[in-house]
Amino acid sequence: MGIAGFALEEQERTLRDILSIAVQPVTIVMPIVGILLVSSEWSQRTSLLTFTLVPDRSRVLVAKLLAGIVLALIALQLSLAAAAVGTAAVDGDCSLSAALVGQVALYVVLPMFIGVGFGAMLLSSAPAIVLYFVLPTAWSALGSLKPLHGPARWLDQARTMEPMLEHAMSGTEWARLATTLAVWMLVPLLVGLWRVTRSDVR
Repeated sequence: MGIAGFALEEQERTLRDILSIAVQPVTIVMPIVGILLVSSEWSQRTSLLTFTLVPDRSRVLVAKLLAGIVLALIALQLSLAAAAVGTAAVDGDCSLSAALVGQVALYVVLPMFIGVGFGAMLLSSAPAIVLYFVLPTAWSALGSLKPLHGPARWLDQARTMEPMLEHAMSGTEWARLATTLAVWMLVPLLVGLWRVTRSDVR
């Protein structure tokens, strides 16, 4: 993080900017972990043992979500520590508001939820990982087209989540984020819950 801090312009050598860099790898890895938390059991056919021990499948999915949250928060703490060290190394501004810390925490946790949703929805690791990255990227590309600028402001993850790292979000920005999450997180989770509870265990 110290190297990243020296690469930034002097006015950008702040804890906020360096933390924004530090959490990027986490937000790439966490969704993959979330997908594997759910889909690996079905791919490796160990789900029979799991559901024999815990017949309530929805409880198993909730437990995986909670485990994902814990793992994401641990990764956030490591990112914060690395960013603090990097900021101190470049003698930057170490101030960070509580609102921004909360938003960064959500920024790290939400991709884990989305990953769990995709993993539960598809119950197969490889297709879930591919679709997790391809679908949002394709939508972002389509959103750059002028006729889709309006919907993209509400449904493009990159656009609606970016302010979480920049400033305390406004009501409109929260509404856009909620709309995005309804499509990319809530729908996959609900479909995934239905599939997990109804699919035949082999």
